[in-house]
Amino acid sequence: MEGGIRERVGRGARAAQLGLVANAGLAMVKLIAGLLGHSYALVADAIESVADIFSSMIVWGGLRLSARSADEHFPFGYGKAEPLAAVVVSLMLVGAAVGIAVKAGQEILTPHLAPAPFTLVVLLAVIVVKETLFRRVGAVAEEVGSKAVRSDAWHHRSDALTSAAAAVGIGIAVIGGPGWAQADDWAALAASGVILWNAVRILRPAVGDLMDRSPEAGTVERIGEAALRVESVRLIEKLRVRRAGLGLFVDIHVQADPAMSLHDAHILSGKVKTAVLEAEPTVQGVLVHMEPFEEPSPPRPSSPSLPPVLRGEEGERK
Repeated sequence: MEGGIRERVGRGARAAQLGLVANAGLAMVKLIAGLLGHSYALVADAIESVADIFSSMIVWGGLRLSARSADEHFPFGYGKAEPLAAVVVSLMLVGAAVGIAVKAGQEILTPHLAPAPFTLVVLLAVIVVKETLFRRVGAVAEEVGSKAVRSDAWHHRSDALTSAAAAVGIGIAVIGGPGWAQADDWAALAASGVILWNAVRILRPAVGDLMDRSPEAGTVERIGEAALRVESVRLIEKLRVRRAGLGLFVDIHVQADPAMSLHDAHILSGKVKTAVLEAEPTVQGVLVHMEPFEEPSPPRPSSPSLPPVLRGEEGERK
């Protein structure tokens, strides 16, 4: 179980390392091309790539920390370091989006030179690289079930979208001439909106994990069905599942024969735990609480209706 978590963490860390190297190279290329080619959209794209470098480092660090074994200080392990890393990355995206939007607004109000045509070629190459990274890292994120790696993948997609918007703006500015120079800045402003949307999209599920939100309904149902298939389990009274990084923790209350000895109840709880672990390999801990099974009481017969009270009857007799 723990080895499987470590293997998934290792794959996620390697994906983050790949993004780290790619973003470092692309940030340098885009920054130099944007400054030499008078394109703020390309400079904004380079700023996002720099943010991607730090986000990849945070994801990498969060995954490594989440793989640490539980100890006396953290008895449930370090799994929440993974969604915490995703939250930090999301907030970095929000900051990048706001900074790009403010700067783009300033550039729109300030006359400047149109971007050079070669910046368009640079952006087209960046789009191909970043979309390829998004697909590759995104596939790893789905396989290992990591929100931090998924946030890193969407960083690549937002970078590709930013580059695409910049390419459109630069294309309009180059074709339209000096009067269309601000098209490059409008493209950067539109790209900031895309980045902000991606940040919120990543932030919500990560915050949910930090608040112990239950995982997908199918996962909970699979765990409950596995426990019910154990012989001598009569009923599941309560089932709570929470996510901690790449793993799950289960708290389950099962009902069994009340005449069962403490020894037999202990053995039965062990069988329930084994069944849950076999049904869902991502489970890292199972707490089984045994409850006595009580036959449902038969429905109580309804009381016969009483005859209505006739008010004023005695008065009428008088």
